[in-house]
Amino acid sequence: MSMGIGIALLVIGAILSFAIRDSVPGVNLSIIGYICMGAGALALILSLVVNAQASHTKNTSVVEHRDPEA
Repeated sequence: MSMGIGIALLVIGAILSFAIRDSVPGVNLSIIGYICMGAGALALILSLVVNAQASHTKNTSVVEHRDPEA
């Protein structure tokens, strides 16, 4: 899920930085776009690290077998 959020933030940030030419008084949309892209990149990196750690965990289960004739 965090990988999707990271991609969404990258796309929204790129749109704000490069595609929108309108101006809002007191708000710099380019800077907000760059901040969103940075947060998206960080979210992608963190999700990759967490997924890599989760794939290296070792899960063992104990199964007890009983002989019904004993």
